[in-house]
Amino acid sequence: MAQLEIHDIHTAYGLSKVLFGLSFDVEPGQVVALLGRNGVGKTTTMRSIMGLTPPHQGHIRWEGADITGLKTHRIARLGISFVPEDRRIFPELTVWENLDIARRSGANGESWTEERVFELFPDLGDIRPRLGGVLSGGQQQMLTIARSLMCNPRLLLLDEPSEGLAPKIVETVRDQVVKLKHSGLSIILAEQNLEFVLALADQLHILEKGEIKFSGTADDVRGNDDILHRYLTI
Repeated sequence: MAQLEIHDIHTAYGLSKVLFGLSFDVEPGQVVALLGRNGVGKTTTMRSIMGLTPPHQGHIRWEGADITGLKTHRIARLGISFVPEDRRIFPELTVWENLDIARRSGANGESWTEERVFELFPDLGDIRPRLGGVLSGGQQQMLTIARSLMCNPRLLLLDEPSEGLAPKIVETVRDQVVKLKHSGLSIILAEQNLEFVLALADQLHILEKGEIKFSGTADDVRGNDDILHRYLTI
């Protein structure tokens, strides 16, 4: 049984429909990527999973239980964490305080601690007393991911983690997400950076106007000029 099952979800903002019958699964420990141009429904898919914008049709099942329509805080407590594109760190709290405020015990005694987080993000360990509001964009992105890990999720939703970052920082974030993948954490990744996705994804879905138009592996997309031109070229 898949860890996360999304079946025929339709989601709208008021009268503006965004998702039209989206369906896909995530297996335990799998990285699933959502690709596509701006406005195709990648972020809305994640918001639907987290209960921030619940679907008005269809079902979302997490580890066998239907979580469609649950409040966001209840979904988070079930083991799903969301890293939004706009990061939303607490600017007046230190790096350490941003992490501490999100602390939650993990299942089966396994936990992300500050020590483990600082092993993954050593740059954060060097600046733990620094206020969040003075961090660089790359440091804020690392802190946002690290803070989500302190909730001890089994599924991490990453929305455009490379957005607005310098190429060298993008490589750093990518390498850290690779380590998360190898730790066994399930990940849904929404991205426009194709190389970032191809380095990480086990399965990918290309969205267009709120529908999945292509599903396959990284090898299925790599070098496929027709797919790249039709769905991903601006």
